[in-house]
Amino acid sequence: MRGVCFQGVGRVQLKDLAEPKIQHPGDAIVEVQVAGLCGSDLHPFLGRETGLDVGTVMGHEFVGKVVQIGSSVRNFAVGDSVFAPFSTNCGDCFYCHRGLPSRCQTAQLFGWVQHGIGLQGGQSQLVRVPSADGTLKRKPDSLSDISALLLGDNFSTGYFCAEMAEVQSGGSYAVIGCGTVGLLCILVASRMGADRIFALDPVLERRQQAEQLGAIGLDSNDESAARVVRETGGRGVDAVMELVGIPAAQRLAYRLIRPGGIMSVVGCHCTSNFAFSPVEAYDKNLTYRTGRCPARKYMDLLTDRVCHGEFSIDQFVTHHFSPADCVKAYDVFSNRKNGCLKAVFDFD
Repeated sequence: MRGVCFQGVGRVQLKDLAEPKIQHPGDAIVEVQVAGLCGSDLHPFLGRETGLDVGTVMGHEFVGKVVQIGSSVRNFAVGDSVFAPFSTNCGDCFYCHRGLPSRCQTAQLFGWVQHGIGLQGGQSQLVRVPSADGTLKRKPDSLSDISALLLGDNFSTGYFCAEMAEVQSGGSYAVIGCGTVGLLCILVASRMGADRIFALDPVLERRQQAEQLGAIGLDSNDESAARVVRETGGRGVDAVMELVGIPAAQRLAYRLIRPGGIMSVVGCHCTSNFAFSPVEAYDKNLTYRTGRCPARKYMDLLTDRVCHGEFSIDQFVTHHFSPADCVKAYDVFSNRKNGCLKAVFDFD
């Protein structure tokens, strides 16, 4: 089989690989039809996050068909169309039972192998899925592959972020970072009844996309943008949804939020310190919420709503690539070329 592999900072390559095999009775092998490129993939690709072994298959978003199952798999059969969250979960541990499958006691993140230990990713023709009964979800016929892919990560994460922000009817909110997850977060917050949403991003095209969803677009690099948001009602916004994961975004979020407000953070921060102090948090009575989205939980909560047309999300994927064009795909996606918002590999 062939897969898109990490070859060092700024480098990927389509390589011939050994096919994955069933290693445990609960495993399944999935033939990938569509695999996503995610902003999280750019952390090792751009060198912001270190430790990923050279040769690791990239990616943690995929949709496909089951082609092999282990002896203890009960919920799936060969030929089933399935989609997955970005990490595995057993479905039966303390955390899975409490709606936090992202912290499953046996969880593994797809596409992360360090010092030879870990799980290969989904940007390949075949992928091994441990704990298949708890991890995979059967894809309804009425759900498109693209919607399923977004439910496995980006849409679920955007919904999770808006929920942590406690978006309510009539409230005022800010979204920092208008990539795919940020725009989906705006979509969800609008549906939850937000009265006003400020969308902060340095990229004009992304701000324009946010405005099409009803948000007020502001350049996050423009000092006047923070002033405009802070002057909302004379106090700042009720909550800030931060989806970037860098200190500047965290600091900006602190500046925008009103006393007693909520900072909802799904941006993957790789630094060791906060961009604001405990004293500053205390002085604003700040509530700070963060963490890895329990995507498998939200797949269950949101799939029917997408199938029934409550949320239309396919349009957030803008670019399709063949795996053979992986170098170009990562260049276009990482540098936001040609209006690229969300890119996928088509393996069919």
